[in-house]
Amino acid sequence: MLWPSYTKGFKAYLKLERSLSGNSVQAYLNDIDKLSQYFKSIDAAPNVSEISATDIKAFISWLNNLGMLGSTQARIISGLKAFFSYLMLEEIIVVDPMALTEAPKLVRKLPNTLNINEINSLIDSIDASKPEGMRNKAIIEVLYGCGLRVTELTELKISNLYPQIEFIKVIGKGNKERIIPIGSVALKLLDIYLHQIRVHVKIKKGNEDFIFLNRFGAKLSRITIFNLIKSLAVQSGIHKTISPHTLRHSFATHLIEGGADLRAVQEMLGHSSITTTEIYTHLDRDYLREVVTQFHPRS
Repeated sequence: MLWPSYTKGFKAYLKLERSLSGNSVQAYLNDIDKLSQYFKSIDAAPNVSEISATDIKAFISWLNNLGMLGSTQARIISGLKAFFSYLMLEEIIVVDPMALTEAPKLVRKLPNTLNINEINSLIDSIDASKPEGMRNKAIIEVLYGCGLRVTELTELKISNLYPQIEFIKVIGKGNKERIIPIGSVALKLLDIYLHQIRVHVKIKKGNEDFIFLNRFGAKLSRITIFNLIKSLAVQSGIHKTISPHTLRHSFATHLIEGGADLRAVQEMLGHSSITTTEIYTHLDRDYLREVVTQFHPRS
């Protein structure tokens, strides 16, 4: 990567001053690396102070020619804006080449969701007679019942469970903590898993506090959860393309459709901006169809 001394300082800034997680920091560094790759592709190695708005425009054209999606380009541009803002802050550069650069306009798509019958089918397809079955039931109930991101689930700890008051503490993006209510069904399954299944697992050192473990006694990986959800979808006959995030989307959608306050949902999801949460204010399509059928004179 070009500009190693500047990227090292930027990395420290993201970690210490913005308190971002390791994954988020790496995503920013990957964005800078894309710009570095572009300059290498044209046999150029400019100093950061020499990079102009024209260079950035040519770089975006290069991204387009690579066939990158608009959403990916927007992510890279956002990362570079943060990098050059940092360079301005540190007075390493005096002109920000990204100042007039706009990210591609993105079409806001409604996320895939599952209805309550599909959620139940997903859970019912799990074989509870197997040791991992009760763990998997607890996983689905917690993902859907608390609206967690997959990493928040894999990092969930016993010490952050408060069953007496029916709350859990979650460490979200940027290491931000939030407190989320947890339902009685999820708590009951967690209790069974922890006290009847997990106690028989030989726990690998350093994993003692993680709730969900694999058969080797280590915390579950993200990919394990992704594979579990896809496998359960096939078993239960769900033909939608789903992932752990689908359960998070379903959690939010069902709350909003049930009349929950948008701010409360924002807090539980851990969204920094309420505009991110507003995507869940769409109404169920079947409900809209019923309204038209029932009330429109030409239906």
